[in-house]
Amino acid sequence: MTPESMNAEDLRRARRDELARLTREEREIFGRVSRRGFMGATAGATLAALAGNAPALATVQQPKTPIRPTADAVIVLWMAGGMAQTETFDPKQYTPFAPGVPVERVLSTFPAIPTAVDGIRFTQGLEQIGSVINRGTVIRTFTAADLGFILHSRHQYHWHTGYIPPQPMAMPHIGAVVSRTLGPKNPDVPAFIAIGQTVEGAGEIGTLKAFHTAGFLGTEHGPFLIVDPKDAASAVRPPKELGEARFRSRRELLEKLLAQEPVYQHGGDFQRESLVRSLDGADRLLRSPSAKAFDLSLEPKASFDAYNTGRFGQGCLLARRLIEAGARYVEITSEYIPFVYWDTHEHGHERADDMKKLIDAPVAQLIRDLDERGLLDRTLVILASEFGRDAMTEGKVGKEVKDQAINIPPVMTEIRHYGMHRHFTAAGSILMFGGGVRKGFVYGKTAEERPCTTIENPVVMEDLHATIYHALGIAPDTAYVVERRPVYVTRDGVGKPIKELFA
Repeated sequence: MTPESMNAEDLRRARRDELARLTREEREIFGRVSRRGFMGATAGATLAALAGNAPALATVQQPKTPIRPTADAVIVLWMAGGMAQTETFDPKQYTPFAPGVPVERVLSTFPAIPTAVDGIRFTQGLEQIGSVINRGTVIRTFTAADLGFILHSRHQYHWHTGYIPPQPMAMPHIGAVVSRTLGPKNPDVPAFIAIGQTVEGAGEIGTLKAFHTAGFLGTEHGPFLIVDPKDAASAVRPPKELGEARFRSRRELLEKLLAQEPVYQHGGDFQRESLVRSLDGADRLLRSPSAKAFDLSLEPKASFDAYNTGRFGQGCLLARRLIEAGARYVEITSEYIPFVYWDTHEHGHERADDMKKLIDAPVAQLIRDLDERGLLDRTLVILASEFGRDAMTEGKVGKEVKDQAINIPPVMTEIRHYGMHRHFTAAGSILMFGGGVRKGFVYGKTAEERPCTTIENPVVMEDLHATIYHALGIAPDTAYVVERRPVYVTRDGVGKPIKELFA
């Protein structure tokens, strides 16, 4: 009987039998590893992995018709916090601010503007991105999953792994899947680099950390984390005062310390080898000319200034340099912090205005630069968020969930009420550029009146992921074997790429 053919009871019985076969030494190992130490040291490695059944790549399930990749690399521009679609890329009727206006009448707080493509309109403040949409596609019907009470981190986990938390194992970030499946383009450059998200502090940080990993794929495929792009160069060069001898001795000391960790001592070869490979990769990068890609001070001033709207803009510039150097997957986030940035529960109009100033110029410049350098055709650029927003509906009509902390009044009385938003999962906007996608194209349609829900061509998570993987030549039913069962790159391997999005 294969894992694929087992029902739930069969799997439980097989696992009980497997545990019963453990030796006394293996049971002692499990007893010595505390829950907290186990989770911290392994980032979710499983008991089976500790017993030596290390995760491994399954035999690749080749599609009947091989997928011809249209992209070699991915850049994700992550609008963390829930970007309001009617305030950005899916404008509706504009209502100016006026005390006494019912909140339910307010759909867009910015007037619509024309773009480079007839018939495609964005909202005021996105003129530069609008000027390059003739090189990309607008998806207006991303529908987020129903996860009950809405927490940003849970939806972000779902978006980045394709699986709804909690999971019985540490699921890999999509960037880690790309790294593991395709391998590095340049062995000196980390395949997966994440820019801009602080993973220390309060506010759902545990779940944010949980998907900023390679999960069961191994340490070497985890993200190279850069919080501040301007300081990225310091992450890839040893301090000058350290010297070669001290640098080498520190590496040796680190290996000795790691050798004393319970998981390193008692884990399978997979965990040890993956950790050593990640250290070797770090050494290579520190000594490689490719490390210059991380140094924004080397960028000509005019080019730097074109991106320099702040940390996000500098992240876009760093992403361009890293793609040029051979990175596979780069993600830049505007950063998730509760009740600020795109998390527009109140002061929504003002915050959206600020966020547009942050993203408009650098996103457009990134597209232009990649195009001029001949990289856009083979680089898929995605601008996305965990869900959309609406002033009246929390969740989606028919599946409403408990309201969040901010109370939305029936009428506006002050500017903070202008553009107040609840979380809306029935429609959200995504932009895609390059990587073989159509140019100047709109996919999906939403209602013109509240609740502005999806009415044509909904895009669900597994199909979105299948589309991204399809561009990279990865079949949606590609699987990794963990605990003797397949884990697919899209949920249960059922994702279907949206072929209409490709030229």
